[in-house]
Amino acid sequence: MIPKRLLHVAQLSAVGIAGYYIGQTEKFNVCKESVLVDGKLISSKPGLPIFGTVSAAAPFTDSSIPKDRVSQIMKYGFPSLDQVRSYDDFVLSYDRRNRVPHWVFEHITKEHVKKNDAVDRSKCDFTPDESIHPFFRSQNSDYKGSGFDRGHMAAAGNHRLAQKHVEQTFFLTNMAPQVGEGFNRHAWNRLEKHVRKLTKVYDNVYCCTGPLYLPRKESDGKFYVRYQVIGANTVAVPTHFYKVVVAESSDGKLDMEAYVMPNQKIPDETPVSSYMVPPETIEKAAGLLFFDKLHRSKLNTINGKKV
Repeated sequence: MIPKRLLHVAQLSAVGIAGYYIGQTEKFNVCKESVLVDGKLISSKPGLPIFGTVSAAAPFTDSSIPKDRVSQIMKYGFPSLDQVRSYDDFVLSYDRRNRVPHWVFEHITKEHVKKNDAVDRSKCDFTPDESIHPFFRSQNSDYKGSGFDRGHMAAAGNHRLAQKHVEQTFFLTNMAPQVGEGFNRHAWNRLEKHVRKLTKVYDNVYCCTGPLYLPRKESDGKFYVRYQVIGANTVAVPTHFYKVVVAESSDGKLDMEAYVMPNQKIPDETPVSSYMVPPETIEKAAGLLFFDKLHRSKLNTINGKKV
């Protein structure tokens, strides 16, 4: 008898297969002498460096970023509080074990996505985030020759208010390995464009994006979670990616959309809508709660259907 929860996750994993066939888819502180841990000074020793850390539930916030901007982005709640880091125009939770985000949260409006001649994406470079402890950072060398793109979670095209904003989307903390041809450059890009188009209809769009590692049933009848890792830092290659979006209209109505896409080549003719899934299936698979300050009864629609 297969547990009900495992069936739900397996069904979510199958979304990618079904969609495919439809179309034919801190700042760290190097402590040179000692560090305060649980109220005690611990001496470092040669060959055993000690780094200052924050609690797993304590957000890392750049003091130069207005707190009201973080509040705007996270208006409807944090999916989790593990290694939270705020940038000028987006917020993320970093997965130190897998060297990719758990989730990345954005708040976008039509002003954020409209063309801005003062912003030049071509001047942006993929850059390791040195606020991450070096043990847990990904590097450009991890991606080199891997066959995977450095896939944005917070899309560069969502942050055109300032050059600094778009540059920060190129931090490797905002990246996860994605299949390039047919996915990152095509199907995933179409989903990103769809989210941007929502700003033409809604005043505010809140978008949470991240990776998934979903089980598949293998020939022995058992379920396994298998994924590749790349580079010297063993950066995890997710099996799938999700986006959960809440769009807020001028009259206060709220509509939610939720998507899961497999990290594989997807035919161009596959409609984005074929990857819609119930948001709770993503929450169960990811171990996260999206928009938890917003009761689902307050939503007007979920995936286009009246609540």
